Amino acid sequence: MARIGFDNDLYLKTQSEHIMARIAEFGKLYLEFGGKLFDDYHASRVLPGFKPDSKITMLKQLRDQTEIVIAINADDIEKNKVRGDIGITYDMDLLRLVDAFVGNGFYVGSVVLTRWRGQPSAVAYEKKLKALGLRTWRHYPIEGYPSNLPLIVSEEGYGRNDYIETSRPLVVVTAPGPGSGKMATCLSQLWHEQKRGVRAGYAKFETFPIWNLPLNHPVNLAYEAATADLSDVNMIDPWHLEAYGKTVVNYNRDVEVFPVLKAIFERIFGRCPYQSPTDMGVNMAGNCIVDDEACQEAARQEIIRRYYDAQCERRKGNAGDEPVRKIQLLMEKAGISVANRPVVAAANVRAAETGGPAAAISMPDGTVITGKTSTLLGASSAMILNALKHLANIDDSVKLIAPSVIEPIMELKVKYLGNHNPLLHIDEILIALALAATENEAARAAYAMLPKLAGLEVHSSVILSQVDVSVFKKLGVNLTCEPAYQSKKLYHT
Repeated sequence: MARIGFDNDLYLKTQSEHIMARIAEFGKLYLEFGGKLFDDYHASRVLPGFKPDSKITMLKQLRDQTEIVIAINADDIEKNKVRGDIGITYDMDLLRLVDAFVGNGFYVGSVVLTRWRGQPSAVAYEKKLKALGLRTWRHYPIEGYPSNLPLIVSEEGYGRNDYIETSRPLVVVTAPGPGSGKMATCLSQLWHEQKRGVRAGYAKFETFPIWNLPLNHPVNLAYEAATADLSDVNMIDPWHLEAYGKTVVNYNRDVEVFPVLKAIFERIFGRCPYQSPTDMGVNMAGNCIVDDEACQEAARQEIIRRYYDAQCERRKGNAGDEPVRKIQLLMEKAGISVANRPVVAAANVRAAETGGPAAAISMPDGTVITGKTSTLLGASSAMILNALKHLANIDDSVKLIAPSVIEPIMELKVKYLGNHNPLLHIDEILIALALAATENEAARAAYAMLPKLAGLEVHSSVILSQVDVSVFKKLGVNLTCEPAYQSKKLYHT
């Protein structure tokens, strides 16, 4: 079992207390929520012990005082911008977020469409939101933003934006993804609240980089690797160093925009409540690390995983060379290479031995299990069955699923469903295993081991189909692939 490096219970307690203190400081708080509120698997990978739903669980402790505002950039609606991690457009993800918040007992007060210019798709989407019973507001582009301060902080700037009516002391402003206008929404609201005589403040909640860890701590380097395509760079916060004489970590965008934010605050309130961009944050994650070495090792593994992800995205034509080069430099900083990921060599050696695709998985006891391509099973499916047998202490010679069960499914795929590849995907082999478990004791014992795959490391010698990638995600397996396709075809599913 992986070492626990993060105290999740302490995090839930201290984080909610810190936000409550910030609410008390201002009376009403607009909290910009960056990163993923739901299913933060990056945080759970680099901070072992952090639960993927920790942030929403923490926020539930403040649920009665909280109202949710979701921002979406009207240009992103027009462009059908897609979230790369889950493969759905931002406009659909907003609806998913609303359902998730409501399902957790939160009040979703409003949706704000930022950078509104009457884009046709945004107009249609606004009508859809209203038909679904959601209140919508419009925020407009401001010429020269964010440097044109006289225009920004005026009736023609923030004053032109709709005032979002809110009723609770904590207003969480979130979005489907970056560039949605969360910070601008918060600052616009502060201007409107000030005009109405309401005392309100702003704070920012982003988990990474962790401000009170060293600049080149692997956890902070892993954040840079995760955002390599955005060109984010961790750096020492010079404003904090000057104000307090303390070295803390922030990232380039917040540091670069702080002078503008400070000037905006001064124009709205007459003074800036913060001396540095780090002051604006309310992140307590760094105080909840209980085993630093466990977190460092987990983060090193994450950097390698991101390296393979970047290579595969380049191979697919979805990205260029720069993210790969950047992560290579981060690996050098962290003193690691792909050799630090044992499943890589195991999968590639097995592929070389068999002349076909292969996969490898590292077991909790350190054993590395492989799978090869055969006439019945793809490499990943074979590896999963071998891993389940190992976990259930079943001899490798035992057949969990009879060939007489697998062969008709293969025939169905090719003869009736139009597939060119008869080999079973992971979801198909797991369905077959579930059926076999109703009558076969060994299959039943193997099937019971499925939850124990969560958190294990897997490497494939080829880029896998989206179906298999999706199943690995659902199983909680940490997957990497060599940046190579099994065939030389141009079209891959």
